[in-house]
Amino acid sequence: MEVLFKVWRQKPHQSPQLQTYKLEVQAGNTILECLNRIKWEQDGSLAFRKNCRNTICGSCSMRINGRSALACKQNVGQELEMASSSNNGDVPTITIAPLGNMPVIKDLVVDMSGFWDKLQKVDPYVSTQGRKIPEREFLQTPEERSQLDQTGNCIMCGACYSECNALTVNPEFVGPHALAKAQRMVADSRDTEVEARLETYNQGTQGVWGCTRCYYCNAVCPMEVAPMDQIGYLKQDILDRKDAQSSRAIRHRKVLIDLVKQGGWIDERKFGVFVVGNYFRDLQGLLSLAPLGLRMLSSGKFPLSFEPSEGTKEVRSLIEAVQNHD
Repeated sequence: MEVLFKVWRQKPHQSPQLQTYKLEVQAGNTILECLNRIKWEQDGSLAFRKNCRNTICGSCSMRINGRSALACKQNVGQELEMASSSNNGDVPTITIAPLGNMPVIKDLVVDMSGFWDKLQKVDPYVSTQGRKIPEREFLQTPEERSQLDQTGNCIMCGACYSECNALTVNPEFVGPHALAKAQRMVADSRDTEVEARLETYNQGTQGVWGCTRCYYCNAVCPMEVAPMDQIGYLKQDILDRKDAQSSRAIRHRKVLIDLVKQGGWIDERKFGVFVVGNYFRDLQGLLSLAPLGLRMLSSGKFPLSFEPSEGTKEVRSLIEAVQNHD
């Protein structure tokens, strides 16, 4: 079948331009195979990364029809089936662009320096006192090793980093790839620096609290590492060690859970006062809420009363069951 490949191309210091290539392909052809043919048969100047072509190295990660994925894993049939409105007349179309949240070097090749720098910030190496005893192995039970299976599958392809909304608005956020690796370190029974790590990962919006929980990192990960889930595990480890006075981010989470347990949903009148105003302890925080409160009152959107939701007891029992299970 005939397919149009629209590729976003860009040279240094120039604006990106969309270039169209037409290929006769089969549904089972991978996107990487199609890009190879374009480069070999039509345009040798097209730049993109590739390596082993077996969904392992992660080099060929790019945005395919608006979604970050591995070009060696996605095939034409899959993309055309998922595309909702990508036809140009009678000819099906696949659009290919470079990864997001990274500067473009040329065409589909991006500068991943920031990606690797962020990874280093979580100290992605096992720290163990066992290294001081050279004649001893780093032993783990099968159960201990199984805790690393999911996070150990990460191939550092950059797909999650590319789709991260938190990084787009907050460049200081370390990113889902780094925090997934951080959880791999915390879960490793051989590591002796867990407490210090958690203190580092607890640093404001640069660490775990910078995650906006948009789920895109989970949705695009080709290896099912589920970075957002790993960030959630880190948050829980931190919450188990901290009280509500530690920081606003921790207080936000604890107040939300407490209010939902009380009323089935959030009492908005209390939420801001407890989180920002720190249970009336933070006068500056309380004053900062005044303009918002006045605007809500003037527009009739300030809740003057609170009615618990139906099934509050069931909600409370579910939360307590989860907490007791953890």
